[in-house]
Amino acid sequence: MKEKIEELLRQAVAALKADGLIARDLGVNIAVERSRDAQHGDLATNLALTLAKPAGLNPRQLAEKLIAALPEDPVVVKVEAAGPGFINFFINPNQQYEIVRKIHQEGPGFGLSAIGAGKKVQVEFVSANPTGPLHVGHGRGAAYGSVVADLLEAVGFEVHREYYVNDAGRQMDILATSIWLRYLEECGEVVHFPSNGYRGEYIRECAWSIHKKVGEAYRRTAEQVFEQIPPDEMQGGDKEAHIDALIVRAKNLLGPAIYQEVFQSGLDTILDDIKEDLQEFGVEYQEWFSERSLMDDGSVEKALKLLREGGHLYEKDGALWFASSRLGDEKDRVVVRENGQFTYFASDIAYHMNKLDRGFDQIIDIWGADHHGYIPRVRAAIQALGADEARLKVLLVQFATLYRGEEKVQMSTRSGEFVTLRQLRNEVGRDAARFFYLLRRSEQHMDFDLKLATSRTNENPVFYVQYAYARVCSVFRQLDEKGWERDLRLGMGHLARLVEQHEIDLLATLARYPDALERAALQHEPHQLILYLRELANDFHTYYNAHQFLVEDAPLRNARLNLIDAARQVLANGLSLLSITTPEVM
Repeated sequence: MKEKIEELLRQAVAALKADGLIARDLGVNIAVERSRDAQHGDLATNLALTLAKPAGLNPRQLAEKLIAALPEDPVVVKVEAAGPGFINFFINPNQQYEIVRKIHQEGPGFGLSAIGAGKKVQVEFVSANPTGPLHVGHGRGAAYGSVVADLLEAVGFEVHREYYVNDAGRQMDILATSIWLRYLEECGEVVHFPSNGYRGEYIRECAWSIHKKVGEAYRRTAEQVFEQIPPDEMQGGDKEAHIDALIVRAKNLLGPAIYQEVFQSGLDTILDDIKEDLQEFGVEYQEWFSERSLMDDGSVEKALKLLREGGHLYEKDGALWFASSRLGDEKDRVVVRENGQFTYFASDIAYHMNKLDRGFDQIIDIWGADHHGYIPRVRAAIQALGADEARLKVLLVQFATLYRGEEKVQMSTRSGEFVTLRQLRNEVGRDAARFFYLLRRSEQHMDFDLKLATSRTNENPVFYVQYAYARVCSVFRQLDEKGWERDLRLGMGHLARLVEQHEIDLLATLARYPDALERAALQHEPHQLILYLRELANDFHTYYNAHQFLVEDAPLRNARLNLIDAARQVLANGLSLLSITTPEVM
């Protein structure tokens, strides 16, 4: 219906241009929205307000002229100007039934659109360091990122989903050294495990796997490992200096080839676990992009060369700095340390240059909220590379806080004391986990209520929505049990029999689905689709509780069956975009 009104308005604007009331070359952006108050009609536009100034007319007068120029159409029973220049449209009540026909005709395609016009969008999300299993904090970013990508695809964008694998740098060296030290324990060595090392059973499992494969071939004595190593924090020293010295010692004692085997073994084991975890959580990627590949193919050097040629780099205190403060950052950033090693930021600059070179119309980075301060430096880098920073959109996700009763569960990948995404999924199920993660705006804090997520009550929002779908299925099972057949054509011919207020409300809600989907996609807000599905489920449940569907009156019965089947289809379409199942029995 929105498209119909937009077309009528385009014809009205063309008529005013032909009459010379509006300049022929004036660009016009027509936006039609559903009215929040039925007294103000069914649909409304602020077109007169947006055109008034360039047209040199009073908004209210322009609204009246647009109304006068509108072609007559049986869909519209009344049009009126309101307020300072809004135009309200009152739709023929019989048109409300067309939504049922449209849903039945389009099925799974109902609500999809081509508004994205095939523009290429890259969505990078999760990208957790492969130093341990994914925890419940990562789960929210996984659910959010995958649905943002799916929503954009649903409205016509060409979407490329990507995971950036941080497989280079100091944290990976800490991981490799932690695994090797646990391997030495497997060999019988008594090891002082560093306070800054990675802990948890997954480290021991990696070490056990290596020991099973090579026996004691990589064994070195504890004396060799710890001789003249700076003291750890618990020994009154500096934990960072301690772990860095152990990394150097591990590389020297093992040699490049063996150290790389330990490094790669840990990376492969953990990354394979992450891939499996995300797949089981309903998350798929087109690409797993390696940070090391940027160093291997010279991309980091190339990016820094471009920055240097542009006058954006300088040397200070033996390090190489990016003058990001000139481009909106709060301070300048090191890209090459005193020891000649690239910083993480240097790799990020090269990675974003790679994204730009691949020709994406928009780049969407989904980061944890703790990376908020990182945004200005990345934007500065994009500007310095000569690209339009508007091509980058950064969406932030607050970590979820998990509670067991009144006790907050602490999470730390170093200590190993955290709840993994896999544990959460096993406890509450994939559907509940995804739904709960998406209940709020991504940047809002959320507490994850395990008890509610596993309950089979109407207070559990995912149960409430899925139960609406299952209830429709149960009605059709009852229809079969009675030996009655559904007559689709008869029902379509008697949709005007749907005059109860619950039916009118359900029809109106069904008609809003394409708008809800479009808003959720373009605003990158999956929670809007969640809200819509909860409203649709509520409308169905109240209708179900108030009226009988399987009545003796065949025309009315089939009209109602067509209506609730349309509701079932829209529930399925929305839940599918959230990668949530539609059980027929609950």
